[in-house]
Amino acid sequence: MTKQSTYSVPYLYDNIAAKRTSAPLTVSVPGSKSITNRALLLATLADGMSTLRGALFSDDSRHFLKCIQDLGFEAQTDEAARIIHVRGMGGAVPLPEASQYVGSAGTAARFLTAFLGLSQGVYHMDASEQMRRRPMAPLLDSLRELGCEVIYEADTGESLSSAAPPEASLTENLSREISPLGGFPKGSFPFTLRSHGFRKNSIRVNIDESSQFLSALLIASCLCKEDFTTSVEGTHGMAYIEMTRKMMAQFGVETLAQDERTFLTKAGQHYRALDYQIEPDASAACYFYAMCPLLHIPVRVDNVHFDSLQGDVEFIRILERMGCQAKDTPRGILLEPPAAERFHGITADMSACSDQAITLAAIAPFADAPTTITGIGHIRFQESDRIAAIAAELSKMGCRCEARTDSITIHPGAPKPSTVETYDDHRVAMGFSLTGLRSPGIVIANPGCCRKTFEDYFEVLDQVAGWAMS
Repeated sequence: MTKQSTYSVPYLYDNIAAKRTSAPLTVSVPGSKSITNRALLLATLADGMSTLRGALFSDDSRHFLKCIQDLGFEAQTDEAARIIHVRGMGGAVPLPEASQYVGSAGTAARFLTAFLGLSQGVYHMDASEQMRRRPMAPLLDSLRELGCEVIYEADTGESLSSAAPPEASLTENLSREISPLGGFPKGSFPFTLRSHGFRKNSIRVNIDESSQFLSALLIASCLCKEDFTTSVEGTHGMAYIEMTRKMMAQFGVETLAQDERTFLTKAGQHYRALDYQIEPDASAACYFYAMCPLLHIPVRVDNVHFDSLQGDVEFIRILERMGCQAKDTPRGILLEPPAAERFHGITADMSACSDQAITLAAIAPFADAPTTITGIGHIRFQESDRIAAIAAELSKMGCRCEARTDSITIHPGAPKPSTVETYDDHRVAMGFSLTGLRSPGIVIANPGCCRKTFEDYFEVLDQVAGWAMS
């Protein structure tokens, strides 16, 4: 993991153009963050010992693991072998009272809050200052309606959390005013859950700000002793919901889609312990696939296939629309560059793969026409306001773009040297590193923020540079 305060992106375009190789750039990426964290919760809810193979070890997954252990669950890790062993207790929580510190992990924040809020006990929940600014209110409102008491510092006049202290760094959020420590509004961390199980057998939740609210409630829904109905408002992130439902089914619990907005979980179902293989992270793979049109090289990422549980494989289809050609091979998807040197600017609805909005924006200045990214209003409420971050960083590079509430248009241009402010957001750091591969003078501030999901990303990027220079 890089410990540098900045990272100077290696300019590779001229070397690769001179190299004119037909051999693909081949890389391996860590396990999926989304699958690892879902599997951690499902294993915790299962009855018996689960073994999770190919797991991702990053800030987010380590926070999730620490929370599980702080609840009294048995969990052992072998980071070198990428294996996690978790002994579940059939939906029970070992400790009736505990403190939880989720760091900046959105999945841990939402999934554990739903699980604990629908259990029996008292749980003190806290998070990093970054996570304290991210949306939680729709999930907490649903838990209140289901019978959980949610108590905030403002209700008691004292600190509720005895978990680890908040992180020292303050991440800039470009779209909302940052409250001072202790002044975070109701509907966000920190809070205490006084949980009494289910007082109702149905709930409606709004997912405009995060699909994780729905995933969290679906995973915990089988703890209800009656048939449970979950209704949804909004359509954001349904690819992640399908991932959640498929993984629930793999662990033994089916959710029935009564229509596109209503899900039924029949009573009496239980998660079973599994020996479970986690897929490589398609989100991480996309940074390397984006190098295909950007550097005009073939790219293959080991063991990434179109039948993945992960919605971000849709990004490869977007690259096909820009002129690339994809073939799913036994070793992984092989992406070939466009026949022409330049790739096409397009309009792309990225609601199914919104984590790649920055990735597309970072290569868009090199397209032959403007690129418009739509369906991404919710990314304003992630680790940073990502639409504002795209606009700010491309503008600093001299690239013209127009940001709107839920979309952005990037015009072709020649990016100038610039230091990219990353806002403690791993997607900003990894995405804009791509720009520097084709335009010299791009520097990434705080590259260590990538430890959230892909802690050795820049070391792998250095390996790519070595391949290009050889």
